[in-house]
Amino acid sequence: MLEILFFAIVAAFLGWRLYSVLGRRTGHEKPFDPFRTKDTEAPATLPERDGNVRHLPEPPARHDRADRERRKLEAAIGAVAGDVRRGLDAIRNADPKFDPVDFVVGARVAFDMIVNEFAQGDTKALRPLLNDQVYSNFTAAIEERNRNKHRHETTVVGILSADIAAAELKGDEAQVAVKFVSQQINVTKDQEGRIIDGDPSEVANITDIWTFARSIKSRDPNWVLVATESPL
Repeated sequence: MLEILFFAIVAAFLGWRLYSVLGRRTGHEKPFDPFRTKDTEAPATLPERDGNVRHLPEPPARHDRADRERRKLEAAIGAVAGDVRRGLDAIRNADPKFDPVDFVVGARVAFDMIVNEFAQGDTKALRPLLNDQVYSNFTAAIEERNRNKHRHETTVVGILSADIAAAELKGDEAQVAVKFVSQQINVTKDQEGRIIDGDPSEVANITDIWTFARSIKSRDPNWVLVATESPL
């Protein structure tokens, strides 16, 4: 009996610690916006004893890596010319808050989210990220997979590159196409867990061109995926 009482006390203590670290969902959390620009993000802060607020510094390695990645993106976008440059300039003139670098950063996050949610068949999570046509195509593929009692597993090992391939302003709608080159592991299994397509040990380089759009007059800052294609 003493041993049972001891383990019950330990379990209660661990449960309380887990709750205090993770907290709980209240149903009022803000939706995650992968395209949110850096100037709208709330900085991490720590209240001091005198009531002032002190910013928490980012870890040097993480900060340096982010700076390098941003400089690389800025250089790539700075080298863009022709129709793509004219399209980006037109969008920026119509919407001064548009930042191509922030856009590409957000597009990379959105790519990873959409690929993984599609593999998991989570249509609810996909809905706010896709326009009606793309959502219909994605849900049709998920429903077909479910009818066949297949399970698709995707692991995005990494995104090798994400480059703006096209940009234009169509009336009030800004459209930007991004060419993604990613490394993925894709496997399809049957209801018994047997592999019917793909190889879990094979990392494939996959190229996709995704087009995102948003109305420049909308108060909603979110972009949605409006078209996908895989170049031959």
